[in-house]
Amino acid sequence: MAKKEEKTNVQRLLEQKKIEYTCHSYADTPSTNGVEIAHLLGEDERRVFKTLVTIGKSRTYYVFMIPVAEELDLKKAAKAASEKSIEMIPQKDLLPLTGYVHGGCSPIGMKKQFATFIDESAAGFETIFFSAGKVGYQVELPLAGLQQMVRVTSADLTADA
Repeated sequence: MAKKEEKTNVQRLLEQKKIEYTCHSYADTPSTNGVEIAHLLGEDERRVFKTLVTIGKSRTYYVFMIPVAEELDLKKAAKAASEKSIEMIPQKDLLPLTGYVHGGCSPIGMKKQFATFIDESAAGFETIFFSAGKVGYQVELPLAGLQQMVRVTSADLTADA
């Protein structure tokens, strides 16, 4: 009998909602970063998004999705979330808070749904890539597909060059 391909929670959730997506996998190494992942996938690094979890001055958590080669501008993030300030959560808090490990964090299927923002550049692509919830796996789908799963607000989030 052929070994059944194991699906990630993100894939199962997308299938439950009948949202079309493509799953891509890549050979992960401990040093693989987002830009390398984009290159392993043969994709434009502006189309591959990383998922960052932050906490605001109000102690509210927020999720930000930005292109892998970019840096989150914390001032712009705070403005988008209507917070005085925002900071990244400590990496050790990621798994207990979201259910995901560093490098495998997806906006879909977190333990609790947090306000989610995506860089406005995502609207310029037919499809975008982001983590499928497991290191070594990415899902590709239109922004509209992501918006069917998670309430996502578009904003200018990246640091200016």
